[in-house]
Amino acid sequence: MKNYKFTINDNKYSVDIVDIEDKIATVEVNGTPYQVALEVEVRKPVSIPKPIVKQVTSASAVVNPTQPPYPKIAPVPQAAPAPSGGSVIKSPLPGSVLDIYVNVGDAVKQGQRVLMLEAMKMENNIDADKEGIVKEIRVQKSSSVMEGDVLIVIE
Repeated sequence: MKNYKFTINDNKYSVDIVDIEDKIATVEVNGTPYQVALEVEVRKPVSIPKPIVKQVTSASAVVNPTQPPYPKIAPVPQAAPAPSGGSVIKSPLPGSVLDIYVNVGDAVKQGQRVLMLEAMKMENNIDADKEGIVKEIRVQKSSSVMEGDVLIVIE
């Protein structure tokens, strides 16, 4: 129930809105009940129930003390290590392989472009860091790579 205070022509009125249904309001003006027709239908506000809060005791909170409260996550597979005596070309940043310019068995010189990597909407040339023979190519076109992933092994 809502209460309003009005002053009209120096007369004070206390108006209580008791109920509103469709276009009819039941009101009390200074204690006298009235039925008032409204021009516009007024919707009743929807009351939202208060949430029920349960207190959890420490004994009921422990489900299984030997089992962790989170699911087990599989370990991230590690990239194969570089062969001894060889050199690896690693990805300098995360990206996607756009093109590979060498094949296994090709001879490469230091500074020669071996791969094109797209990262952050930019094309990045990946060059050989030493002279040698391409022993292994560990990626293919369109592969997604992370920073530090081995791209090419040179022997």
